[in-house]
Amino acid sequence: GSTRGAVLTRRGITLRVLLRDGLLEPARGVLSIYYLGKKFVGDLGTDGTITWQETGQVFNSPSAWATHCKRLVNPAKKSGCGWASVRYKGQKLDQYKAAWLRKHQPNAPPAEEVALCCPQSLASEGEEEEMPEEEEEEATREGRAPVPELAATKKMEEKSKKQPCKSLAEPTGSDHGPPEKRLENKPRVPVRYCTLGTRDSARNPQTLVEVTSFAAINKFQPFNVAISSNVLLLLDFHSHLTRSEVVGYLGGRWDTNTQLLTVLRAFPCRTRLGDAEAASAVEEEPHLSLPSPGPYYHGNPGVESKIAPFWVMPPPEQRPNDYGIPMDVEVAYIQDGFLTNDVLQEMTLLVEFYKGAPDLVKFQELWSQDQTYLDKLKGSLASRTPKDQSFTHILEQIYSLLKLSS
Repeated sequence: GSTRGAVLTRRGITLRVLLRDGLLEPARGVLSIYYLGKKFVGDLGTDGTITWQETGQVFNSPSAWATHCKRLVNPAKKSGCGWASVRYKGQKLDQYKAAWLRKHQPNAPPAEEVALCCPQSLASEGEEEEMPEEEEEEATREGRAPVPELAATKKMEEKSKKQPCKSLAEPTGSDHGPPEKRLENKPRVPVRYCTLGTRDSARNPQTLVEVTSFAAINKFQPFNVAISSNVLLLLDFHSHLTRSEVVGYLGGRWDTNTQLLTVLRAFPCRTRLGDAEAASAVEEEPHLSLPSPGPYYHGNPGVESKIAPFWVMPPPEQRPNDYGIPMDVEVAYIQDGFLTNDVLQEMTLLVEFYKGAPDLVKFQELWSQDQTYLDKLKGSLASRTPKDQSFTHILEQIYSLLKLSS
């Protein structure tokens, strides 16, 4: 019945114990979870319960809350690893658990050692056994990898700057070399997911992987996606400007109740990926991206671009070193009533950025027998423009700038 005795029982250390002994204090918004790009915020109650702010749901343990939240993002998730995932004022709860142990059992082995030799000795009430790799996975996804790993990465970066080398598995058509030569490279050929195996540092990170349908693996799409026509117009316009790959971020709103992600804004990155120094400005790939084979993809003879949304399903817990599976995502399209100023401004900034670039498309040249590249661009954007035509003269000004730039 004593606090000290609780350490040696299956009930272990609970939030109530930490609250009672003053290591934690009940307050609103002090608990958080970061998982696969999503953030969840919770309130800590005086009785040790957790109230998720988004829905008001109450959970009795960190594991219950973490499992619930993570399954919303990744339905394949089996356990939440709550004490390694939930943070109190930015610090993981397992650190507070370790502090409690140091205070009440100074002669006990370190928390990590105890967890390895007897996982259930530190399990809190209602907790499942926590997997050691979960914390490492979370830290890596949040950009907070362990210090030795960061140091090693930095050394590798310094070495690569001094002595650049090509990957052993580098596919044809990679984006190394001057832009003029890159344009002549053959398209990269996607590989099948089943040929990837486990993560391999020798594999080029730019390797294209074929997408898989949910039906092919006997699953349903775990969430819905809707995207506005303004977003499609901007990303389609961006991809038409250059023969090189483009990248950007998408932003929107996530509705927990309906499991609907609505994409409302596009943020094109004004950087050429073939330029190693400029490409470093792109911090990380977007968590949800809607790339296309390219507006000038030879397999698509039509004027309108083919956009292929996909989501990378995380690997199963029992095989954490596998690659994620790129899954084809069905999307609903929302027709906007008018073009917003931010879209028009981004289009103008993109024209200015690519002006005079060696990989800028020459819009006055013929794309087909009877259409120029500018005609093709206008045709592709036609299906994505709002019904309100009051902005048409502004678009024509942007098209005129393209003619001059190319």
